[in-house]
Amino acid sequence: MSVLIIHSAGPGVTVQDLGRPRHLVQGLSRGGAMDRMALYEGAALLGQAPEMAVLEMVGMGGVFEASAATRIALTGAPMKASLDGAPLIWNASHMVPAGAKLSIGGVVQGAAGYLHVGGGFETEGWLGSRAVQLNAGLGGAVAPGSHLPIGDDAGGPTGMILDVADRCAGGVLRLLPSVQTGFFDEATRTRLETTAFHRDPRSNRMALRLGFEGQGFALEGALTVVSEVIVPGDIQITGDGVPVILMAECQTMGGYPRIATVLPSDLPRAAQTPPGVPLHLHFITAEEGLAAERADLALRKGVRSHIRPLVRDPRDIPDLLRYHLSDGAVSGHEEEHQ
Repeated sequence: MSVLIIHSAGPGVTVQDLGRPRHLVQGLSRGGAMDRMALYEGAALLGQAPEMAVLEMVGMGGVFEASAATRIALTGAPMKASLDGAPLIWNASHMVPAGAKLSIGGVVQGAAGYLHVGGGFETEGWLGSRAVQLNAGLGGAVAPGSHLPIGDDAGGPTGMILDVADRCAGGVLRLLPSVQTGFFDEATRTRLETTAFHRDPRSNRMALRLGFEGQGFALEGALTVVSEVIVPGDIQITGDGVPVILMAECQTMGGYPRIATVLPSDLPRAAQTPPGVPLHLHFITAEEGLAAERADLALRKGVRSHIRPLVRDPRDIPDLLRYHLSDGAVSGHEEEHQ
């Protein structure tokens, strides 16, 4: 079995997959990748299943080496990447020869990038997933010097690229009312939609804390709210009036009042919003939410149809003669520069 050798790694590099969706009743949240769409994109680039485990790199990647020639794909937040010093294109697949040094630096935009390998990482699994869940004590961050086992690769082309919609620049998160939204008066709900938020740097895989200017979001009788089940996307209002969006590793029970829930298809955008970038919240109807989720499902199912070669075959370019193909032609009789 081939391995990926970890020469160095940032503190937020962990093995992730689609998580454990059926253990809420046992007090364990789903966990898994913060940007689940990135897993589908990497799987499409390598022609494999999105359930395969990948490396999630929050903020910073590392230096890696494969013990055998390995196909890789890079997705999620764009990061500075090179192979033996040659720059690599993001949202694309590449071949990494045995012994070559793959260097992945800091994020250029967004928050979390993903390194996929052909065959996926075959690290130890727990409860049907290889995803590390730090707050539950399931595994830990990738450590320098460790060797991550790589599964058998069914093979396929590399040198493919995928055009993806920008989800690393903040924007609007769509909200659905929850069972506790009515606890907040109309003025507070309206202020939630008209306030410019930004990602607080203290955010993590458990919750996205929203910073903003102005008075906190208070609720009369908040202390009487009974603790009950909570899920990723729920927006809790903390005791100091700050909204926090629960993310992949959120707890499963909570007593802070919930003013709304972010649409699941918008959670990758929430996860990828870098600190300081504006975020806005907007209520939609249940019908609009269902339509958005259906569209997101169709996008994930059809992502493979959008990959294309990094280098175009000239025979596939109908207007080839319009391109500037050469420059600086010489006769061969010029004197050589000293």
